[in-house]
Amino acid sequence: MVMKMNNVRVIINCIFLAIGNCGGPLMMRLYFHNGGARIWFSSFLQTVGCPLIIFPLLFSFLRRRRLEEQEKTSLFLMKPPLFIASVVVGLLMGFDNYLYSYGLAYIPVSTASLIISAQLGFTALFAFFMVKQKFTPFTINAIVLLTVGAVVLAINSDSDKLANDTHKEYVVAFLMTVGAALLYAFILPLVELSYKKSRQRVTYTLVLEFQMVLCFVATCFCFVGMLVAGDFKVIAREARDFKLGESLYYVVVVFTAVIWQAFFVGAIGLIFCASSLVSGIMVSALLPVTVVLAVICFQEKFQAGKGVALALSLWGSVSYFYGQIKSEEKTKAQETQETQLSQLPVTNSVA
Repeated sequence: MVMKMNNVRVIINCIFLAIGNCGGPLMMRLYFHNGGARIWFSSFLQTVGCPLIIFPLLFSFLRRRRLEEQEKTSLFLMKPPLFIASVVVGLLMGFDNYLYSYGLAYIPVSTASLIISAQLGFTALFAFFMVKQKFTPFTINAIVLLTVGAVVLAINSDSDKLANDTHKEYVVAFLMTVGAALLYAFILPLVELSYKKSRQRVTYTLVLEFQMVLCFVATCFCFVGMLVAGDFKVIAREARDFKLGESLYYVVVVFTAVIWQAFFVGAIGLIFCASSLVSGIMVSALLPVTVVLAVICFQEKFQAGKGVALALSLWGSVSYFYGQIKSEEKTKAQETQETQLSQLPVTNSVA
């Protein structure tokens, strides 16, 4: 029963992750493609949807109050060690959002997505040292293929600049996106390590609380950046000049915030249900879908380098999931054998 519930949670989080991972970059490109230019504002939008988490947390609180016999039910389950960890991760996430937004302002979505796929190799490396992640041959194969795909993309990226970009802007944006991938690769196992060192039983409610604090801190970080950059002074003018119209500008803004929040629910929830490496692999596995959607929606170029990177990414993802299936089959076979052995009658021999 417990395993079935965990599988349901994994599926739900994968759905949220798929929506956010594919839809978030496309919404941000829609913003930049039609006249949006505020990098701190687009970073802010990635986590400002965190108040939506209040609704499932409120439902959880009312359920606990009904089931628990105590006179007072705690509204906030998180203890200081995990709270401090969520604040630290939130600051890192805010900076990571800025790096990613900067990159997406100057390079195509398809290119940015394929660069981000390189985070998997670094996620695995950090997870190995931080949370003692175990590797299988299939996992190693997937990591190598996805990393090589990103390298191929970097080598063949000269002709991928957007129409109005200079070579310098493209190079800086490319490096910023690589930095975002590296930092995100560090954040994933850091979240898993925070769960393990929390000194309290980690439940899914606690995971949602962790995410809400993390996103709130990241939002505050980007809010300060917006103040310094003067974004609040120009948002109204930017909305009026938006190519799709002023009303659609605010629709894009709202949907961007909601879709990115789905991404964080899925990514952080998947760390709790499985591991940071699984979360990173799911992000990389979904990136080919983002690449295809970007080519369709924005008519982005699809050179041979992107084709090779996409093929390697798909190959790596299939390799990982095939390895997971084989590993689960082996585990079930061992559990069945142990169960059968434990049920054998015990006979006592008399000398």
